[in-house]
Amino acid sequence: MSIILETRNLKKVYANHNVVLDGINVQVKKGEVVVILGPSGCGKSTFLRCLNGLEDIQGGEILLNQKVLNLQKDWHDVRQKVGMVFQNYELFPHMNVLENILLAPLKVQKRKRSEVQEKAVEILARMGLKDKLYAMPKQLSGGQKQRVAIARALCTNPEILLLDEITASLDPEMVKEVLDIVLELAKEGMTMIIVTHEIKFASLIADRILFFEGGRVLADMAPDNFFSQKENERIKRFLNIFDFQ
Repeated sequence: MSIILETRNLKKVYANHNVVLDGINVQVKKGEVVVILGPSGCGKSTFLRCLNGLEDIQGGEILLNQKVLNLQKDWHDVRQKVGMVFQNYELFPHMNVLENILLAPLKVQKRKRSEVQEKAVEILARMGLKDKLYAMPKQLSGGQKQRVAIARALCTNPEILLLDEITASLDPEMVKEVLDIVLELAKEGMTMIIVTHEIKFASLIADRILFFEGGRVLADMAPDNFFSQKENERIKRFLNIFDFQ
């Protein structure tokens, strides 16, 4: 598989000299599902936001399809290839479901409404939400909102999907319906980078596990090796919190 996304010595430093990402070197292959685990505050979500241009960086490079991104000029194009789904849905409350999904394809990608609407209806039907086409966000459950957010990202035809703690705001009974959608996308070959605290879900979906600690990649390994870890005490302590081992 070809490398679709790469970071080289990526650094993120806030104005107060707080180093959030301290030299991140990661490669993601096309069709691969990479799950990022680690304690709160270790830089996981910031890393995703840097990949999508929502945070500027203070050092290093980001490459998409082996092209080094010009961080001043390329983000408009990048966001058409790198979709992102947020923890808190980020749906526009004054727009119905269909309008939320069509906004970026019509306004940013300048695609035909007929084509995009057909795709939106197809995706919503697949997610069990075809009857919610004209519903307002306030009329939806948390799980439904998150599925709409995923549908919105997919409708832009992204090459990579970034998922940032997408179940963190959901009630427990709603988590499964969202994770089932993500598992289905993985089976279809969607390239994904996922930040999550759902450890069992991570063990099921990941091709690779990245373990972040203090803004660095402490481990990059296959799921079987990570979840059966017996040598790395830091990883063992982390997994014990979730009673995984």
